[in-house]
Amino acid sequence: MRYFSDGTMNKSELIKRMSDKLDQLTSRDVDLAVHTLIEIMSESLASGVRIEIRGFGTFTNHYRKPRTVRNPKTGEVGIHKPGKFVPHFKPGKDLKRRVDEARKDQEMSLTAESASDLQQDTLGTRT
Repeated sequence: MRYFSDGTMNKSELIKRMSDKLDQLTSRDVDLAVHTLIEIMSESLASGVRIEIRGFGTFTNHYRKPRTVRNPKTGEVGIHKPGKFVPHFKPGKDLKRRVDEARKDQEMSLTAESASDLQQDTLGTRT
């Protein structure tokens, strides 16, 4: 599996990885599919529709109540922030399990590498 230097994958990297996996589709087809999917999901959430993708997760809108906040720059207190709807993602069980297993595997391999490095340092065999 390929890991990205800063730990994030952007839309163009997603399109590239999908194109590599789906060799029967052109890169342009994959690009159109990804953009269309994002557009449809955005429109659906904007109109208040809940999106559920079994095994992956659920996208919904959560309402944030109006509140009084403080400006951290000036220290001014009593600024009214109106209520608003924000998109929310809740991962599904399968996604949670896959992420947890992958992270545990990464952690175990890093721990093994660290132990090996420590042993080499102790023995004086590390270059």
